[in-house]
Amino acid sequence: MQITLLDGSIGQEIVKRSGDRPTPLWSTSVMIEQPELVGAVHGDYFTVGATVATTNTYAVHRDRLVRAGMEDRFEELLEVAMRQAEMARDAHGSGRIAAALGPIGASYRPDLDIPLEKAKTLFSELVRLMEPKADLFLLETVSSVDHARGALMGCAETEKPVWLAVSVNDDDGRLLRSGEPVQDLAPVIEEFQPAAVLINCSRPEAIAAGLQIIKGFGRRFGAYANGFTGITEGFLDEAPTVEALEQRRDLGPVEYAAFVMGWVAGGASIVGGCCEVGPAHIAEVARQLREAGHEII
Repeated sequence: MQITLLDGSIGQEIVKRSGDRPTPLWSTSVMIEQPELVGAVHGDYFTVGATVATTNTYAVHRDRLVRAGMEDRFEELLEVAMRQAEMARDAHGSGRIAAALGPIGASYRPDLDIPLEKAKTLFSELVRLMEPKADLFLLETVSSVDHARGALMGCAETEKPVWLAVSVNDDDGRLLRSGEPVQDLAPVIEEFQPAAVLINCSRPEAIAAGLQIIKGFGRRFGAYANGFTGITEGFLDEAPTVEALEQRRDLGPVEYAAFVMGWVAGGASIVGGCCEVGPAHIAEVARQLREAGHEII
């Protein structure tokens, strides 16, 4: 089977390598001071077998930058992130660039209830600015049906492929983080026709149940899980940092790859990693995919 191998953690990996303490702007802060770190992370993932570079734009949203008094650097930060991905791809000689579109406001917060028209406006601006260098758009950590609808509305004008990645309940992968059934996405998928539907930034144990539902949407599908012990109450506060989350100690490269190979056995054709899943994990996934006779594209 042909498998698209995504990279692993981008923002978290950048913060770790910087040696700085995390801020609410996460890896955006590092990118301002050390843009070359971003390119180095992309390069490392390409080297170990990933075929897609996910841009360091997850947290580059106007509303997040306003909070930090940095809205005037919005377009500059997008350009830096896109350029670093492009340089890494060109140095490697192949690969695609996925423009990451993270949640408005904060991650895992469907309760923020962003109006659909506001979401459409904010996402469409991001799409317009990143489109020239993007090969596809990746809507990440989508936690409710309305979040999916608003984000897809913002991508409606692009002719580039759009991949929708939803985040599911860590204890029941049949539910979005909002508590809505994953199945409730079906009318939105039918209306907007994203090229792929994925599950991301969720515990790997929860993903298989969600993929069984997503498989029925008739799109390419897959997953990339995180390596957190779970999403804590502290991380759901106003302007949190990832210091409120704890890394698992039982999810090394071999253990993580075992989950991925299970998703592939179930028909998933797009796989990778999210927060706390690094280059060593992706290298092991690539090795096991090839060993099993799959072609990485």
